[in-house]
Amino acid sequence: MTFLTLSKPLLRDKQEDLDYQDLQGIWRISGKVGNIRLISGFYTRIDQVFIIWGLISTVIFTTAQFLSVSWTTQAVLWTILTAIATVMMIAFTWFWVSVERLRWLIYVWVALMLSGIVLTDAGIFLGWGQVLMRLCPLWLGLSAVGYMITAWAVKSSTFLITAAIHLLGILLLPYCDGKQFLATGLVMGISLLLLAELQWEMRPPINYDVLTLEQKEFNKQQNLRRQLTSIN
Repeated sequence: MTFLTLSKPLLRDKQEDLDYQDLQGIWRISGKVGNIRLISGFYTRIDQVFIIWGLISTVIFTTAQFLSVSWTTQAVLWTILTAIATVMMIAFTWFWVSVERLRWLIYVWVALMLSGIVLTDAGIFLGWGQVLMRLCPLWLGLSAVGYMITAWAVKSSTFLITAAIHLLGILLLPYCDGKQFLATGLVMGISLLLLAELQWEMRPPINYDVLTLEQKEFNKQQNLRRQLTSIN
């Protein structure tokens, strides 16, 4: 994967000059007390999806670790919650992936999530002990596959390293002293929230057939601004 470069820091503040497709549905937050600004930032639709999955992953695995809720109840609840999050992911990202010609990437993530749900529910309701014993490496592995494919699709070393962290998490699970679900939730949740908060690199701009001429020109100007900012 020749796109793995360290010429830019992997963790850096978000770029302000966003393309047209990134600005659609953006959340901007700001809070201050008097003249003191406590928080200020923005979250694109992609960031919002990262936040949704990050919170869901953390809730699911910490619940499995600490709360005495039956496996069957958890299976029903988490299946419903994951299905809702999957629908939200499609709805939130559809315009962006259409512009970037990455609809197939959404299909990949949907397939991975559905595969995880089916295997998890089968393990619980059909009593597949081997599956139940490997739920944590299963979900870390599915996430790692998704991140590797995403890294290739958008030419991003950040996603490749995120995949490596998930694979490393699988290797370290046996050393977690009975806290495998907690460790899995933290790896998945923190990774997603960091992706939402910080800037990850993206392939060079393409010919956005979905956009109008005015929108393409807007993106061209934004790209020039980003280049000038990176030089300064």
